[in-house]
Amino acid sequence: MGDTLRLAVGVMGNAASLLLYAAPILTFKRVIRKRSTEEFSCIPYIIALLNCLLYTWYGLPVVSHRWENFPVVTINGVGILLESSFIIIYFWFASARGKKTICLMEVPMIMMFCAIALVSTFALHDHHHRKVVVGSIGLVVSVAMYGSPLVAVKKVIQTKSVEFMPFYLSLFSFLASSLWMAYGLLSHDLFLASPNLLGSPLGALQLLLYCIYRKRKINVEEPSKIDLEKNSGKSKPHQEPMINGTNVEI
Repeated sequence: MGDTLRLAVGVMGNAASLLLYAAPILTFKRVIRKRSTEEFSCIPYIIALLNCLLYTWYGLPVVSHRWENFPVVTINGVGILLESSFIIIYFWFASARGKKTICLMEVPMIMMFCAIALVSTFALHDHHHRKVVVGSIGLVVSVAMYGSPLVAVKKVIQTKSVEFMPFYLSLFSFLASSLWMAYGLLSHDLFLASPNLLGSPLGALQLLLYCIYRKRKINVEEPSKIDLEKNSGKSKPHQEPMINGTNVEI
């Protein structure tokens, strides 16, 4: 019964994580359409890629005992493909400064993962110590991944607009972290459960902020009295005010 429940939660966790990893597709459709990364940050996708690499490695028989964490391998393998695609698209449309930032983060990240894989394979000779090393590093990266949306949370609070905090990303983050926390607890694996103890409340916080600010709009700055006096008597075509911060579908 326990193994059946664990497997069921793992399958649901896979489904929620797939939706989480696929949620930015709508965001990147907008990036491609506008040919600009606008105010979107690439940091969450870079950290998510490292998280997927580490937990795919953690779930493989090299680290885990046989295929005890097979659901972890499957979903994080898909995550590697999706996150890599998003980063490539972001890099293509980013400014020169944005491209430099991606390279400065991505190259050391890949080197770090390769070092972890080599050390855990050749320097450690049993599954227990491999799981402790890879799982501990994965735990830290997972906390960073779940904490990275705080950048978007800060922007939401400052602008009182949820334009650059996609709703579905927040929703699926909450669902995935809650389910994987349950999976980790059922598996008695703290390296799977612990980071999600932080991820679930952070996902709930993002959903709360979305509910608060989703109908808010940034106020348009009223023209000054001097400008009105200067423009009085001049005929100008009527123009609708541009409102920045409307809630777009992402």
